[in-house]
Amino acid sequence: MKIRIAQVLGLTLTLSMAFGCEDLKPKGAGKTSAVATKAGGSTATKGAPYTGKKVKMELYVMSKCPYGVKAVQGMKPVLDEIGSAIDLDIQYIAYMKNGKWAPMHGDPEHKGNIVQLCAMKHYPARDKYMPFFDCWNKNWRQIPAGWEACAKSTGLDVAKLQTCYTGGEGEKLATASYVLAKSKKASGSPTIYVGGEKYSGGRSKNDYLRAICNKLTGAKPAPCANIPEPVEVNAIVLTDKRCKKCNAAGMLRSLRGRFFPKLTVKTIDYASTEGKALYKELGIKHLPIYLFTSGVEKADKYASIKRWMLPKGKYKQLRAPANFDPTAEICDNKQDDTNNGKVDCDDPTCTANMVCRKEIAKKLDVFIMSQCPYGVKAIDSMKEVLNNFGSDLAFDVHYIADKQGDGFKALHGQPEVDENIRQLCAKKYYKKNNKYLDYLWCRNKNYRSNDWKPCATAGISAAVIEKCFNGEGKKLLEEDIKIAKSLGVGGSPTWLANNRHKFSGIAADAIKKNVCQHNGKMANCDKKLTEKAAVKGSCN
Repeated sequence: MKIRIAQVLGLTLTLSMAFGCEDLKPKGAGKTSAVATKAGGSTATKGAPYTGKKVKMELYVMSKCPYGVKAVQGMKPVLDEIGSAIDLDIQYIAYMKNGKWAPMHGDPEHKGNIVQLCAMKHYPARDKYMPFFDCWNKNWRQIPAGWEACAKSTGLDVAKLQTCYTGGEGEKLATASYVLAKSKKASGSPTIYVGGEKYSGGRSKNDYLRAICNKLTGAKPAPCANIPEPVEVNAIVLTDKRCKKCNAAGMLRSLRGRFFPKLTVKTIDYASTEGKALYKELGIKHLPIYLFTSGVEKADKYASIKRWMLPKGKYKQLRAPANFDPTAEICDNKQDDTNNGKVDCDDPTCTANMVCRKEIAKKLDVFIMSQCPYGVKAIDSMKEVLNNFGSDLAFDVHYIADKQGDGFKALHGQPEVDENIRQLCAKKYYKKNNKYLDYLWCRNKNYRSNDWKPCATAGISAAVIEKCFNGEGKKLLEEDIKIAKSLGVGGSPTWLANNRHKFSGIAADAIKKNVCQHNGKMANCDKKLTEKAAVKGSCN
Protein backbone atom coordinates (compact mmCIF):
# COMPACT_ATOMS: atom_id res chain seq x y z
CA MET A 1 0.00 0.00 0.00
CA LYS A 2 1.56 3.53 -0.64
CA ILE A 3 0.07 3.01 2.79
CA ARG A 4 0.83 5.85 4.37
CA ILE A 5 -2.26 2.83 5.43
CA ALA A 6 -0.11 4.84 5.09
CA GLN A 7 -2.85 4.25 5.47
CA VAL A 8 -3.32 6.36 9.49
CA LEU A 9 -1.72 7.65 12.61
CA GLY A 10 0.68 4.84 13.50
CA LEU A 11 2.44 4.18 16.78
CA THR A 12 4.31 7.49 16.69
CA LEU A 13 2.67 9.23 13.76
CA THR A 14 5.21 7.54 11.49
CA LEU A 15 2.84 7.54 8.54
CA SER A 16 3.41 11.26 8.09
CA MET A 17 -0.25 11.71 8.83
CA ALA A 18 -1.36 10.84 5.33
CA PHE A 19 -4.58 9.26 6.63
CA GLY A 20 -5.45 7.03 3.73
CA CYS A 21 -5.49 3.50 2.35
CA GLU A 22 -2.98 3.23 -0.48
CA ASP A 23 -0.97 0.71 -2.51
CA LEU A 24 2.78 1.31 -2.52
CA LYS A 25 3.23 0.30 -6.16
CA PRO A 26 -0.05 0.40 -8.06
CA LYS A 27 0.20 -1.36 -11.41
CA GLY A 28 -0.87 -0.05 -14.79
CA ALA A 29 -4.58 -0.17 -15.52
CA GLY A 30 -4.41 -1.90 -18.89
CA LYS A 31 -6.55 -0.83 -21.85
CA THR A 32 -10.04 -1.41 -20.50
CA SER A 33 -12.40 1.43 -21.36
CA ALA A 34 -15.88 2.11 -20.10
CA VAL A 35 -18.13 4.95 -19.08
CA ALA A 36 -18.29 5.48 -15.33
CA THR A 37 -21.57 5.84 -13.45
CA LYS A 38 -21.97 9.29 -11.94
CA ALA A 39 -23.73 9.99 -8.69
CA GLY A 40 -26.34 12.61 -9.42
CA GLY A 41 -29.57 13.77 -7.85
CA SER A 42 -30.14 16.32 -5.15
CA THR A 43 -30.64 16.57 -1.43
CA ALA A 44 -32.22 18.99 0.96
CA THR A 45 -30.63 22.44 1.25
CA LYS A 46 -30.97 24.85 4.13
CA GLY A 47 -32.24 28.18 2.83
CA ALA A 48 -32.95 29.01 -0.80
CA PRO A 49 -31.49 26.58 -3.39
CA TYR A 50 -28.31 27.71 -5.08
CA THR A 51 -28.91 28.53 -8.74
CA GLY A 52 -25.37 29.21 -9.93
CA LYS A 53 -22.80 26.83 -11.37
CA LYS A 54 -22.33 23.83 -9.11
CA VAL A 55 -18.96 22.82 -7.71
CA LYS A 56 -17.92 19.32 -8.69
CA MET A 57 -16.92 17.25 -5.67
CA GLU A 58 -15.10 14.02 -6.60
CA LEU A 59 -14.46 11.32 -3.99
CA TYR A 60 -12.31 8.33 -4.98
CA VAL A 61 -12.54 5.78 -2.20
CA MET A 62 -12.43 2.12 -1.19
CA SER A 63 -15.58 0.78 0.46
CA LYS A 64 -13.62 -1.00 3.23
CA CYS A 65 -11.06 1.73 3.89
CA PRO A 66 -11.96 3.52 7.15
CA TYR A 67 -10.63 6.82 5.81
CA GLY A 68 -12.67 6.56 2.63
CA VAL A 69 -15.72 5.73 4.72
CA LYS A 70 -15.18 8.81 6.90
CA ALA A 71 -14.74 11.00 3.84
CA VAL A 72 -18.11 9.87 2.48
CA GLN A 73 -19.81 10.16 5.86
CA GLY A 74 -18.44 13.68 6.19
CA MET A 75 -20.34 14.72 3.07
CA LYS A 76 -23.81 14.09 4.52
CA PRO A 77 -24.08 17.25 6.69
CA VAL A 78 -22.53 19.27 3.86
CA LEU A 79 -25.19 18.07 1.44
CA ASP A 80 -27.82 18.93 4.03
CA GLU A 81 -26.45 22.47 4.14
CA ILE A 82 -25.61 23.30 0.50
CA GLY A 83 -26.54 20.23 -1.51
CA SER A 84 -27.94 22.28 -4.41
CA ALA A 85 -24.47 23.78 -4.95
CA ILE A 86 -22.65 20.44 -5.22
CA ASP A 87 -22.20 18.05 -8.14
CA LEU A 88 -21.11 14.93 -6.24
CA ASP A 89 -19.28 12.06 -7.91
CA ILE A 90 -18.22 8.99 -5.90
CA GLN A 91 -15.92 6.46 -7.56
CA TYR A 92 -13.85 3.48 -6.39
CA ILE A 93 -10.17 2.54 -6.39
CA ALA A 94 -8.56 -0.77 -7.29
CA TYR A 95 -5.20 -1.84 -8.73
CA MET A 96 -4.45 -3.89 -11.82
CA LYS A 97 -2.61 -7.07 -10.85
CA ASN A 98 -1.97 -10.02 -13.13
CA GLY A 99 -4.39 -8.58 -15.66
CA LYS A 100 -7.27 -8.26 -13.20
CA TRP A 101 -8.62 -5.49 -11.02
CA ALA A 102 -7.73 -6.12 -7.37
CA PRO A 103 -9.14 -3.86 -4.64
CA MET A 104 -6.72 -3.40 -1.78
CA HIS A 105 -8.97 -5.06 0.80
CA GLY A 106 -9.72 -8.05 -1.39
CA ASP A 107 -12.90 -9.53 -2.83
CA PRO A 108 -15.14 -8.30 0.03
CA GLU A 109 -14.23 -4.74 -0.92
CA HIS A 110 -14.83 -5.43 -4.62
CA LYS A 111 -18.32 -6.67 -3.76
CA GLY A 112 -18.92 -3.67 -1.51
CA ASN A 113 -17.84 -1.32 -4.29
CA ILE A 114 -20.26 -3.02 -6.69
CA VAL A 115 -23.25 -2.79 -4.34
CA GLN A 116 -22.61 0.92 -3.77
CA LEU A 117 -22.20 1.58 -7.49
CA CYS A 118 -25.44 -0.31 -8.18
CA ALA A 119 -27.21 1.82 -5.60
CA MET A 120 -26.01 5.02 -7.26
CA LYS A 121 -26.90 3.74 -10.73
CA HIS A 122 -30.46 2.70 -9.91
CA TYR A 123 -31.14 5.38 -7.29
CA PRO A 124 -29.17 8.39 -8.59
CA ALA A 125 -30.88 10.91 -6.30
CA ARG A 126 -28.58 11.59 -3.38
CA ASP A 127 -31.45 11.54 -0.91
CA LYS A 128 -31.87 7.90 -1.92
CA TYR A 129 -28.36 6.45 -1.97
CA MET A 130 -26.71 8.57 0.75
CA PRO A 131 -28.98 7.27 3.56
CA PHE A 132 -28.18 3.75 2.33
CA PHE A 133 -24.44 4.50 2.43
CA ASP A 134 -24.79 6.09 5.86
CA CYS A 135 -26.57 2.99 7.22
CA TRP A 136 -24.08 0.51 5.75
CA ASN A 137 -20.98 2.54 6.64
CA LYS A 138 -21.87 2.38 10.34
CA ASN A 139 -20.63 -1.22 10.15
CA TRP A 140 -18.15 -0.88 7.29
CA ARG A 141 -15.98 -3.72 8.60
CA GLN A 142 -18.73 -6.21 7.76
CA ILE A 143 -18.94 -5.16 4.10
CA PRO A 144 -20.21 -6.78 1.87
CA ALA A 145 -22.56 -8.34 4.45
CA GLY A 146 -25.53 -6.38 5.75
CA TRP A 147 -26.42 -4.36 2.68
CA GLU A 148 -29.87 -5.93 2.30
CA ALA A 149 -31.03 -4.72 5.72
CA CYS A 150 -29.81 -1.19 5.01
CA ALA A 151 -31.47 -1.22 1.59
CA LYS A 152 -34.81 -2.20 3.13
CA SER A 153 -34.56 0.37 5.92
CA THR A 154 -33.79 3.20 3.47
CA GLY A 155 -36.41 2.29 0.89
CA LEU A 156 -34.26 0.70 -1.84
CA ASP A 157 -35.46 -2.35 -3.78
CA VAL A 158 -33.30 -5.28 -2.64
CA ALA A 159 -34.22 -7.40 -5.68
CA LYS A 160 -33.24 -4.63 -8.09
CA LEU A 161 -29.87 -4.14 -6.40
CA GLN A 162 -29.32 -7.91 -6.21
CA THR A 163 -29.81 -8.24 -9.98
CA CYS A 164 -27.25 -5.51 -10.61
CA TYR A 165 -24.85 -6.83 -7.96
CA THR A 166 -24.77 -10.45 -9.05
CA GLY A 167 -25.15 -9.85 -12.78
CA GLY A 168 -22.81 -8.44 -15.38
CA GLU A 169 -24.00 -4.89 -14.82
CA GLY A 170 -22.28 -4.56 -11.47
CA GLU A 171 -18.94 -5.79 -12.81
CA LYS A 172 -19.12 -3.29 -15.67
CA LEU A 173 -19.87 -0.46 -13.26
CA ALA A 174 -16.90 -1.47 -11.09
CA THR A 175 -14.52 -1.72 -14.06
CA ALA A 176 -15.61 1.68 -15.33
CA SER A 177 -15.15 3.20 -11.88
CA TYR A 178 -11.69 1.66 -11.41
CA VAL A 179 -10.59 2.93 -14.82
CA LEU A 180 -11.81 6.42 -14.00
CA ALA A 181 -10.02 6.43 -10.64
CA LYS A 182 -6.82 5.27 -12.36
CA SER A 183 -7.13 8.06 -14.93
CA LYS A 184 -7.31 10.56 -12.06
CA LYS A 185 -4.21 9.01 -10.47
CA ALA A 186 -6.28 8.17 -7.41
CA SER A 187 -4.25 5.51 -5.58
CA GLY A 188 -5.09 6.44 -1.99
CA SER A 189 -8.48 6.35 -0.30
CA PRO A 190 -9.76 8.97 -0.14
CA THR A 191 -8.49 11.01 -3.05
CA ILE A 192 -10.63 14.14 -3.26
CA TYR A 193 -11.02 16.82 -5.90
CA VAL A 194 -12.99 20.03 -5.33
CA GLY A 195 -13.72 22.07 -8.44
CA GLY A 196 -11.14 20.10 -10.40
CA GLU A 197 -8.34 20.73 -7.89
CA LYS A 198 -6.90 18.09 -5.58
CA TYR A 199 -8.02 18.64 -2.02
CA SER A 200 -5.85 17.77 0.98
CA GLY A 201 -7.73 19.52 3.77
CA GLY A 202 -9.79 18.15 6.62
CA ARG A 203 -12.96 16.11 6.29
CA SER A 204 -15.22 17.78 8.82
CA LYS A 205 -18.35 19.62 7.74
CA ASN A 206 -16.71 23.03 8.11
CA ASP A 207 -13.61 21.91 6.20
CA TYR A 208 -15.70 20.72 3.28
CA LEU A 209 -17.99 23.77 3.40
CA ARG A 210 -15.05 26.15 3.37
CA ALA A 211 -13.45 24.45 0.36
CA ILE A 212 -16.69 24.25 -1.65
CA CYS A 213 -17.94 27.75 -0.80
CA ASN A 214 -14.61 29.22 -1.91
CA LYS A 215 -15.24 27.71 -5.35
CA LEU A 216 -18.76 29.09 -5.77
CA THR A 217 -19.41 32.22 -7.80
CA GLY A 218 -22.16 34.79 -7.54
CA ALA A 219 -24.70 34.71 -4.72
CA LYS A 220 -23.66 31.92 -2.39
CA PRO A 221 -25.92 29.82 -0.16
CA ALA A 222 -26.54 31.30 3.28
CA PRO A 223 -24.48 28.64 5.12
CA CYS A 224 -21.37 29.88 3.30
CA ALA A 225 -21.56 33.09 5.30
CA ASN A 226 -21.74 31.27 8.61
CA ILE A 227 -18.65 29.08 8.50
CA PRO A 228 -16.56 29.83 11.60
CA GLU A 229 -13.02 30.99 10.97
CA PRO A 230 -10.39 28.41 11.99
CA VAL A 231 -8.56 29.11 15.24
CA GLU A 232 -5.06 30.52 14.85
CA VAL A 233 -2.49 28.05 16.17
CA ASN A 234 1.16 28.80 16.91
CA ALA A 235 3.87 26.16 16.81
CA ILE A 236 7.61 25.86 17.27
CA VAL A 237 9.78 23.37 15.42
CA LEU A 238 13.12 22.76 17.13
CA THR A 239 15.41 21.09 14.62
CA ASP A 240 19.03 20.93 13.45
CA LYS A 241 20.24 22.11 10.05
CA ARG A 242 22.87 19.35 10.08
CA CYS A 243 20.19 16.66 10.12
CA LYS A 244 19.48 15.42 6.60
CA LYS A 245 16.25 13.65 7.61
CA CYS A 246 14.76 16.36 9.80
CA ASN A 247 12.81 18.16 7.07
CA ALA A 248 9.56 19.27 8.69
CA ALA A 249 7.84 20.52 5.53
CA GLY A 250 5.77 17.39 4.92
CA MET A 251 4.59 17.17 8.52
CA LEU A 252 3.63 20.85 8.57
CA ARG A 253 1.66 20.51 5.33
CA SER A 254 -0.28 17.64 6.85
CA LEU A 255 -0.92 19.53 10.07
CA ARG A 256 -2.24 22.53 8.17
CA GLY A 257 -4.33 20.45 5.80
CA ARG A 258 -5.83 18.09 8.36
CA PHE A 259 -5.93 19.95 11.67
CA PHE A 260 -4.80 23.55 11.86
CA PRO A 261 -5.57 25.63 8.71
CA LYS A 262 -4.24 28.79 10.39
CA LEU A 263 -0.94 27.39 11.64
CA THR A 264 1.93 29.80 12.22
CA VAL A 265 5.32 28.14 12.68
CA LYS A 266 8.57 29.39 14.15
CA THR A 267 11.60 27.23 13.29
CA ILE A 268 14.50 27.26 15.75
CA ASP A 269 17.87 25.69 14.95
CA TYR A 270 19.64 23.76 17.69
CA ALA A 271 22.94 25.55 16.94
CA SER A 272 21.48 28.91 17.98
CA THR A 273 21.62 30.20 21.55
CA GLU A 274 17.83 30.06 21.65
CA GLY A 275 17.87 26.51 20.30
CA LYS A 276 20.34 25.18 22.85
CA ALA A 277 18.43 26.87 25.67
CA LEU A 278 15.12 25.38 24.55
CA TYR A 279 16.71 21.94 24.09
CA LYS A 280 18.02 22.07 27.66
CA GLU A 281 14.73 23.41 29.02
CA LEU A 282 12.74 20.58 27.44
CA GLY A 283 15.10 17.86 28.63
CA ILE A 284 14.84 15.97 25.38
CA LYS A 285 17.35 13.93 23.38
CA HIS A 286 16.17 13.66 19.79
CA LEU A 287 15.07 16.13 17.12
CA PRO A 288 13.00 17.39 15.38
CA ILE A 289 10.39 18.28 17.98
CA TYR A 290 7.05 19.97 17.34
CA LEU A 291 5.70 22.21 20.11
CA PHE A 292 2.35 24.00 20.29
CA THR A 293 1.73 27.03 22.48
CA SER A 294 -1.23 27.69 24.73
CA GLY A 295 -4.52 27.94 22.83
CA VAL A 296 -4.06 24.95 20.55
CA GLU A 297 -6.75 23.18 22.58
CA LYS A 298 -9.32 25.62 21.16
CA ALA A 299 -8.73 24.50 17.56
CA ASP A 300 -11.72 22.81 15.92
CA LYS A 301 -9.84 19.59 15.21
CA TYR A 302 -7.84 19.39 18.42
CA ALA A 303 -9.94 16.50 19.70
CA SER A 304 -8.85 14.47 16.66
CA ILE A 305 -5.16 14.88 17.46
CA LYS A 306 -5.34 15.20 21.24
CA ARG A 307 -4.11 11.65 21.88
CA TRP A 308 -0.87 12.51 20.04
CA MET A 309 -0.22 15.63 22.11
CA LEU A 310 1.94 15.25 25.22
CA PRO A 311 2.33 17.90 27.95
CA LYS A 312 5.84 19.33 27.82
CA GLY A 313 6.22 22.22 30.26
CA LYS A 314 4.22 25.17 28.95
CA TYR A 315 3.82 23.46 25.56
CA LYS A 316 1.97 20.59 23.96
CA GLN A 317 4.40 18.30 22.13
CA LEU A 318 3.33 16.36 19.06
CA ARG A 319 4.35 12.72 19.38
CA ALA A 320 6.16 12.46 16.05
CA PRO A 321 9.27 10.68 14.74
CA ALA A 322 12.47 12.10 16.23
CA ASN A 323 15.75 10.21 15.82
CA PHE A 324 18.50 12.82 15.54
CA ASP A 325 20.73 13.40 18.57
CA PRO A 326 22.29 16.86 18.11
CA THR A 327 24.89 16.20 20.83
CA ALA A 328 26.24 13.06 19.16
CA GLU A 329 28.89 12.60 16.48
CA ILE A 330 27.48 12.90 12.95
CA CYS A 331 29.09 9.94 11.26
CA ASP A 332 29.48 11.22 7.71
CA ASN A 333 30.20 14.97 7.78
CA LYS A 334 34.02 14.83 8.18
CA GLN A 335 33.88 16.89 11.36
CA ASP A 336 34.59 16.22 15.01
CA ASP A 337 31.13 17.12 16.32
CA THR A 338 31.79 15.99 19.90
CA ASN A 339 35.28 17.52 20.23
CA ASN A 340 36.84 14.26 21.38
CA GLY A 341 39.46 14.13 18.64
CA LYS A 342 37.66 11.39 16.70
CA VAL A 343 35.95 12.10 13.38
CA ASP A 344 33.01 10.20 11.85
CA CYS A 345 33.44 6.40 11.99
CA ASP A 346 36.49 6.68 14.26
CA ASP A 347 34.14 7.86 16.99
CA PRO A 348 32.93 4.86 19.02
CA THR A 349 29.36 6.19 18.99
CA CYS A 350 29.26 5.63 15.21
CA THR A 351 30.06 1.92 15.34
CA ALA A 352 26.45 0.85 14.83
CA ASN A 353 25.62 3.56 12.29
CA MET A 354 24.84 2.26 8.81
CA VAL A 355 27.63 4.19 7.08
CA CYS A 356 30.18 2.70 9.48
CA ARG A 357 29.09 -0.93 9.44
CA LYS A 358 31.49 -3.41 7.89
CA GLU A 359 30.55 -5.27 4.75
CA ILE A 360 29.86 -8.95 5.47
CA ALA A 361 29.38 -10.96 2.29
CA LYS A 362 26.48 -13.38 1.87
CA LYS A 363 24.66 -12.09 4.95
CA LEU A 364 20.97 -11.16 5.05
CA ASP A 365 19.07 -9.63 7.96
CA VAL A 366 15.41 -8.67 8.13
CA PHE A 367 13.61 -6.47 10.65
CA ILE A 368 9.96 -7.27 11.23
CA MET A 369 6.98 -7.00 13.56
CA SER A 370 5.70 -10.49 14.27
CA GLN A 371 2.05 -9.50 13.71
CA CYS A 372 2.57 -7.24 10.71
CA PRO A 373 1.02 -8.94 7.64
CA TYR A 374 3.83 -7.66 5.40
CA GLY A 375 6.55 -8.91 7.74
CA VAL A 376 4.75 -12.24 7.97
CA LYS A 377 4.66 -12.66 4.18
CA ALA A 378 8.31 -11.62 3.92
CA ILE A 379 9.33 -14.38 6.34
CA ASP A 380 7.20 -16.85 4.39
CA SER A 381 9.07 -15.86 1.22
CA MET A 382 12.36 -16.75 2.89
CA LYS A 383 11.51 -20.44 2.66
CA GLU A 384 11.93 -20.19 -1.11
CA VAL A 385 14.95 -17.88 -0.87
CA LEU A 386 16.80 -20.19 1.52
CA ASN A 387 15.99 -23.20 -0.62
CA ASN A 388 17.55 -21.31 -3.51
CA PHE A 389 20.80 -20.35 -1.75
CA GLY A 390 21.08 -23.13 0.82
CA SER A 391 23.82 -22.75 3.42
CA ASP A 392 25.55 -20.18 1.21
CA LEU A 393 23.41 -17.41 2.77
CA ALA A 394 23.62 -16.46 6.45
CA PHE A 395 20.17 -15.29 7.54
CA ASP A 396 18.94 -13.56 10.70
CA VAL A 397 15.64 -12.08 11.90
CA HIS A 398 15.31 -9.01 14.16
CA TYR A 399 12.26 -7.39 15.70
CA ILE A 400 10.88 -3.85 15.80
CA ALA A 401 9.28 -2.38 18.95
CA ASP A 402 9.86 0.37 21.52
CA LYS A 403 11.21 0.22 25.04
CA GLN A 404 8.76 1.85 27.45
CA GLY A 405 9.70 1.98 31.11
CA ASP A 406 10.09 -1.59 32.33
CA GLY A 407 8.14 -2.95 29.39
CA PHE A 408 7.74 -2.62 25.65
CA LYS A 409 5.31 -1.16 23.16
CA ALA A 410 4.60 -2.54 19.70
CA LEU A 411 2.46 -1.31 16.83
CA HIS A 412 0.08 -4.26 17.13
CA GLY A 413 -0.12 -4.22 20.92
CA GLN A 414 1.05 -6.47 23.74
CA PRO A 415 0.31 -9.71 21.83
CA GLU A 416 2.92 -8.64 19.29
CA VAL A 417 5.43 -7.82 22.01
CA ASP A 418 4.93 -11.28 23.48
CA GLU A 419 5.27 -13.02 20.13
CA ASN A 420 8.39 -10.99 19.25
CA ILE A 421 9.96 -12.31 22.44
CA ARG A 422 8.89 -15.91 21.80
CA GLN A 423 10.32 -15.81 18.29
CA LEU A 424 13.60 -14.38 19.60
CA CYS A 425 13.72 -17.19 22.16
CA ALA A 426 13.12 -19.74 19.41
CA LYS A 427 15.94 -18.17 17.42
CA LYS A 428 18.37 -18.24 20.33
CA TYR A 429 17.88 -21.92 21.14
CA TYR A 430 17.15 -23.28 17.66
CA LYS A 431 19.40 -21.16 15.46
CA LYS A 432 21.33 -24.10 13.97
CA ASN A 433 20.30 -24.75 10.38
CA ASN A 434 17.60 -22.07 10.83
CA LYS A 435 15.46 -24.54 12.76
CA TYR A 436 13.65 -21.67 14.52
CA LEU A 437 12.08 -20.68 11.20
CA ASP A 438 9.86 -23.76 11.43
CA TYR A 439 8.26 -22.12 14.46
CA LEU A 440 7.90 -18.78 12.63
CA TRP A 441 6.41 -20.35 9.51
CA CYS A 442 3.93 -22.28 11.62
CA ARG A 443 2.91 -19.16 13.58
CA ASN A 444 2.52 -17.19 10.37
CA LYS A 445 -0.39 -19.39 9.35
CA ASN A 446 -2.43 -17.83 12.14
CA TYR A 447 -0.20 -15.07 13.42
CA ARG A 448 -2.91 -13.23 15.39
CA SER A 449 -3.71 -16.28 17.49
CA ASN A 450 -2.39 -16.46 21.06
CA ASP A 451 -2.24 -20.24 20.82
CA TRP A 452 1.47 -20.58 20.04
CA LYS A 453 2.36 -23.89 21.69
CA PRO A 454 1.17 -26.14 18.83
CA CYS A 455 3.94 -24.56 16.73
CA ALA A 456 6.62 -25.57 19.24
CA THR A 457 6.95 -29.13 17.90
CA ALA A 458 9.29 -31.34 15.87
CA GLY A 459 12.39 -30.63 17.91
CA ILE A 460 11.33 -27.21 19.26
CA SER A 461 10.33 -27.26 22.93
CA ALA A 462 7.49 -25.10 24.23
CA ALA A 463 9.01 -25.38 27.73
CA VAL A 464 12.33 -23.94 26.50
CA ILE A 465 10.60 -21.03 24.80
CA GLU A 466 8.40 -20.36 27.83
CA LYS A 467 11.35 -20.37 30.22
CA CYS A 468 13.23 -17.96 27.97
CA PHE A 469 10.11 -15.79 27.62
CA ASN A 470 9.83 -15.43 31.38
CA GLY A 471 13.54 -14.80 31.81
CA GLU A 472 16.08 -13.59 29.28
CA GLY A 473 13.55 -12.93 26.50
CA LYS A 474 13.03 -9.28 27.39
CA LYS A 475 16.75 -8.67 27.16
CA LEU A 476 16.81 -10.23 23.69
CA LEU A 477 14.08 -7.88 22.49
CA GLU A 478 15.78 -4.89 24.08
CA GLU A 479 18.97 -5.69 22.15
CA ASP A 480 17.05 -5.95 18.87
CA ILE A 481 15.35 -2.60 19.53
CA LYS A 482 18.76 -0.97 19.97
CA ILE A 483 19.96 -2.40 16.66
CA ALA A 484 16.86 -1.25 14.77
CA LYS A 485 17.03 2.24 16.25
CA SER A 486 20.73 2.64 15.53
CA LEU A 487 20.00 1.84 11.87
CA GLY A 488 16.90 4.02 11.69
CA VAL A 489 14.72 1.00 10.94
CA GLY A 490 11.01 1.45 11.65
CA GLY A 491 9.24 -0.41 8.84
CA SER A 492 8.33 -4.09 8.73
CA PRO A 493 9.87 -5.65 6.70
CA THR A 494 13.20 -3.87 6.26
CA TRP A 495 16.06 -5.90 4.80
CA LEU A 496 19.81 -5.47 5.27
CA ALA A 497 22.12 -7.09 2.74
CA ASN A 498 25.75 -7.73 3.66
CA ASN A 499 25.32 -5.93 7.00
CA ARG A 500 24.91 -2.45 5.47
CA HIS A 501 22.63 -2.19 2.42
CA LYS A 502 18.96 -1.49 3.17
CA PHE A 503 16.20 -2.57 0.83
CA SER A 504 12.50 -3.39 0.90
CA GLY A 505 10.36 -6.08 -0.66
CA ILE A 506 8.23 -9.12 0.08
CA ALA A 507 8.33 -11.38 -2.99
CA ALA A 508 11.03 -14.07 -3.04
CA ASP A 509 12.51 -12.94 -6.36
CA ALA A 510 12.89 -9.35 -5.16
CA ILE A 511 14.73 -10.55 -2.05
CA LYS A 512 16.98 -12.79 -4.16
CA LYS A 513 17.81 -9.97 -6.59
CA ASN A 514 18.89 -7.65 -3.78
CA VAL A 515 21.07 -10.35 -2.24
CA CYS A 516 22.68 -11.05 -5.61
CA GLN A 517 23.19 -7.36 -6.33
CA HIS A 518 25.70 -7.26 -3.49
CA ASN A 519 27.01 -10.82 -3.95
CA GLY A 520 27.27 -11.27 -7.69
CA LYS A 521 29.18 -14.56 -7.61
CA MET A 522 26.67 -16.49 -5.52
CA ALA A 523 25.21 -19.64 -7.03
CA ASN A 524 21.61 -19.64 -8.27
CA CYS A 525 21.39 -15.90 -8.77
CA ASP A 526 20.19 -16.68 -12.29
CA LYS A 527 17.20 -18.68 -11.07
CA LYS A 528 13.79 -17.02 -11.14
CA LEU A 529 11.80 -17.18 -7.92
CA THR A 530 8.22 -16.08 -7.18
CA GLU A 531 7.88 -12.54 -8.47
CA LYS A 532 4.47 -11.59 -7.05
CA ALA A 533 3.76 -11.15 -3.37
CA ALA A 534 0.31 -11.68 -1.89
CA VAL A 535 0.53 -8.22 -0.30
CA LYS A 536 2.57 -5.07 -0.82
CA GLY A 537 3.52 -2.53 1.76
CA SER A 538 4.96 -2.22 5.24
CA CYS A 539 3.95 -1.56 8.83
CA ASN A 540 5.60 1.62 10.09
